[in-house]
Amino acid sequence: MADQIPLYPVRSAAAVAAANRKRAAYFSAAGPGPGADRPSRYQLEDESAHLDEMPLMMSEEGFENDESDYHTLPRARIMRRKRGLEWFVCGGWKFLCTSCCDWLINICQRKRELKARTVWLGCPEKCEEKHPRNSIKNQKYNIFTFIPGVLYEQFKFFLNLYFLIVSCSQFVPALKIGYLYTYWAPLGFVLAVTIMREAVDEFRRFQRDKEVNSQLYSKLTVRGSCFIRTDQLDGETDWKLKVAVSCTQRLPALGDLFSINAYVYAQKPQLDIHSFEGTFTREDSDPPVHESLSIENTLWASTVVASGTVIGVVIYTGKETRSVMNTSNPKNKVGLLDLELNQLTKALFLALVALSVVMVTLQGFAGPWYRSLFRFLLLFSYIIPISLRVNLDMGKAAYGWMIMKDENIPGTVVRTSTIPEELGRLVYLLTDKTGTLTQNEMVFKRLHLGTVSYGTDTMDEIQNHLVNAYAQTQCQAGGSSATSTPPRKALSSAPKVRRSVSSRVHEAVKAIALCHNVTPVYEARGAAGETEVTEADQDFSDDNRTYQASSPDEVALVQWTESVGLTLVSRDLTSMQLRTPGGQILTYCILQTFPFTSESKRMGVIVRDESTAEITFYMKGADVAMASIVQYNDWLEEECGNMAREGLRTLVVAKRALTEEQYQDFESRYNQAKLSLHDRTLKVAAVVESLEREMELLCLTGVEDQLQADVRPTLEMLRNAGIKIWMLTGDKLETATCIAKSSHLVSRTQDTHVFRPVTSRGEAHLELNAFRRKHDCALVISGDSLEVCLKYYEHEFVELACQCPAVVCCRCSPTQKAHIVKLLQQHTGRRTCAIGDGGNDVSMIQAADCGIGIEGKEGRQASLAADFSITRFKHVGRLLMVHGRSSYKRSAALGQFVMHRGLIISTMQAVFSSVFYFASVPLYQGFLMVGYATVYTMFPVFSLVLDQDVKPEMAMLYPELYKDLTKGRSLSFKTFLIWVLISIYQGGILMFGALVLFESEFVHVVAISFTALVLTELLMVALTVRTWHWLMVVAELLSLGCYVASLAFLNEYFDVAFITTVTFVWKVSAITVVSCLPLYVLKYLKRKLSPPSYSKLSS
Repeated sequence: MADQIPLYPVRSAAAVAAANRKRAAYFSAAGPGPGADRPSRYQLEDESAHLDEMPLMMSEEGFENDESDYHTLPRARIMRRKRGLEWFVCGGWKFLCTSCCDWLINICQRKRELKARTVWLGCPEKCEEKHPRNSIKNQKYNIFTFIPGVLYEQFKFFLNLYFLIVSCSQFVPALKIGYLYTYWAPLGFVLAVTIMREAVDEFRRFQRDKEVNSQLYSKLTVRGSCFIRTDQLDGETDWKLKVAVSCTQRLPALGDLFSINAYVYAQKPQLDIHSFEGTFTREDSDPPVHESLSIENTLWASTVVASGTVIGVVIYTGKETRSVMNTSNPKNKVGLLDLELNQLTKALFLALVALSVVMVTLQGFAGPWYRSLFRFLLLFSYIIPISLRVNLDMGKAAYGWMIMKDENIPGTVVRTSTIPEELGRLVYLLTDKTGTLTQNEMVFKRLHLGTVSYGTDTMDEIQNHLVNAYAQTQCQAGGSSATSTPPRKALSSAPKVRRSVSSRVHEAVKAIALCHNVTPVYEARGAAGETEVTEADQDFSDDNRTYQASSPDEVALVQWTESVGLTLVSRDLTSMQLRTPGGQILTYCILQTFPFTSESKRMGVIVRDESTAEITFYMKGADVAMASIVQYNDWLEEECGNMAREGLRTLVVAKRALTEEQYQDFESRYNQAKLSLHDRTLKVAAVVESLEREMELLCLTGVEDQLQADVRPTLEMLRNAGIKIWMLTGDKLETATCIAKSSHLVSRTQDTHVFRPVTSRGEAHLELNAFRRKHDCALVISGDSLEVCLKYYEHEFVELACQCPAVVCCRCSPTQKAHIVKLLQQHTGRRTCAIGDGGNDVSMIQAADCGIGIEGKEGRQASLAADFSITRFKHVGRLLMVHGRSSYKRSAALGQFVMHRGLIISTMQAVFSSVFYFASVPLYQGFLMVGYATVYTMFPVFSLVLDQDVKPEMAMLYPELYKDLTKGRSLSFKTFLIWVLISIYQGGILMFGALVLFESEFVHVVAISFTALVLTELLMVALTVRTWHWLMVVAELLSLGCYVASLAFLNEYFDVAFITTVTFVWKVSAITVVSCLPLYVLKYLKRKLSPPSYSKLSS
């Protein structure tokens, strides 16, 4: 019978046709009128047939005439499809390789089909199929795949793969040009550091998995309910009430659970954490018991029992749990700087090949020229420095340490150490609203009854109304018990209007105090670790009571009713008790509860007053959902808009009185719908909707979510830094718009374009034309309209939205948030940052180039999933302006200097080979090459991570300095070519100078040129530094000391007698001065004639 319940009303064909005719006038009105904001529900089938060839016009008349002076939106760029060899060379090979790998992985890891299951109590032998082990595994590797997996991750980078090939070539005798350790030692060091880092991360993941897998649930409370925390699952920290199966609560002992013949039938595993459908059946009773199971009967994995204890039946295990199914593998984020350096590395490789070919050509291709070509490739291999990745990775670790040690942003955690430079390249910042820009602390601000409104300064009037109303009730009750005529003398002086308002206020406050899912919790005084005490020992004092609910809005409303005199003192599964201002306890029996869902946008409760036996259906919800449910009124829509403009979150409260017969009929149909296994949600909703008709509108409430500290100056700083801010929220349009203005995301002088609701291609076409006419205005759009625009005009919409100074997207789902991030990445190619604090922000955070999580009231899920975790939104300013900026500039300088270090020695090798008849003989061998890249120059070069162009205070004061970074001028082909020219000049001077000044022995050439090379590198570090740090001085002196001390032990390479002479000293000094002095002069002239912007501030 349950399957016969209709899911939705059916409209006749005539009604549909009439609706389609009415729809033609939707956009024809000259201005917005009543109902103008309402979207059309029904679409014409052929309305978009003529839109394919029609450009988006400046005005609606474009549909009616063909005038040529309308500006059209740029059409979507349709790339010419590449074919054949061109497609293969331009990325087709990568696509083919990826597709083959994915196919092999799917073959090896084929997932079994998910099915519904029946679980018998205490009878595991009746289980028909095997289920996954009840454990969670977040590790990337196992003991067999660790080494191969780490090596693959390293050698998929061009730089490391190149050096692996070069090192392996030294095992071929004909290609060997030096000692094996000169190639394998640096490569081995790089791999050892990487393997150790991955091993530590893998061990931490193992420990975390072990901790999670060791957590178990135990036994059941007598009351048949418990509270759980779900902050690690959905990001909400408020406690949620969970209910046991009622028929099992009547068993005498816990052990009887294993003696009954019962089973649970559950739906197949799925992603949705907010719904569950199943049935509990006990076959050994007469008649058999069938009880429906829903979300309120479930405890998902990763939730915590906060109050009470539980015993349950395990339905889903391991990979089939909701938490694991909702955990997406985050993408391996690679910074833009790393990609740019990888491109420069490929350019260096091309230069290496070209130089080797030139050398072989000048040899005249004599003999086995291909062998000479490969030897030249090996000789000049230092053009591509293997130490580049080591220095950059160590630099990233240093930046992370500096961020976490910054006292101005306490509590900041760097969870992804590979992308700190991304913080300095951001163009788009996408932020959540609730808990991110606001504190997620709700304060009751406004109660509106239609004819009268109460604010924070008039709450005492509400209290007086309540006192009068309950005093009148008590007088009537007392009088009716003594005499048939109740005394009214005490109230006769009050005017009639006064009594009417008192009655309405009383009904409104009572509805707010009853319609919720809040439960008062009483702490046990003196009992360690216990959060709950027996009812006989409970202390119902106000000081010992706290409220728990699934939403902070709910708690704020109940706390407000307490403040005006109507206090919620007790609640269990079947009843709740209120205390009146006079101390009287009112008891209400809870007959049904309808929880809030994102689809219905409302919640309700049916209660019976124990004293009068009256049954009342109370409901509250968003105005968009309640407007069609309540009786006709002329004030609700206007007042909702007024409250939203004040930044208040509004709820509409209504009620409907039910007779006993009406309720019994509803209960019968409702229970049948809940037992249905097919389309249960729709059938239950259809039954509940039968009650939601012509409800009496009681009041409108307004709750304020206060802004976080320093949100306004932080947003202004980010805007001055050239960062465009988009706010993505699930809240209603009016509230989101108001928060955007109050937080100064949108300045009060700035125009705001509210995108009208659209449901079809034609409506989206017209509304985009209207939006096109606006200039320099913020855009406000709802998630539904956004979906329609992206479906038909994705490129046009994104291009228009990117021109706006700010964008507010309201009613956004988590999936939409992530989709918007990906759209900005694809269409603009700019770096994006997402910031949020709840579980619904995780997908957006993981999709962005840089994800920032805030530890707030919605839990730590966003914080744990993010690349960077902060405690306050205001910390974003310093994180970007100071640490992001300095990390990028330091890494850019460090990367180019390491390349310079390899280029200069390769230039010297090229000059040496050219002078000696293009011989493929190494200039420096053995320890000289290893020492040059390590102890002789490593410390000064790495000390560049301490360099800064301006002080942190100056970077915060002038956020405009951040704008320059987005252009990528610190690391570009221009700056790279400058370093190449410097390297060629210095390498040529050092080598030619040594050849000109050496006397008779070749070993003198090596001693003079190598010593001048080391000194030149140390002086170049000093030339590059903008602000000296004492550790930089120590690094310079330490490296110089190591080199001087090692001269005594390098007899194999140097003539000790020669290097102690004055001749050696002056020749080295002369060559070094010639190689470095011109660069110092050029730097001085440039700072004088064309100083950079930061130097003007630092002076």
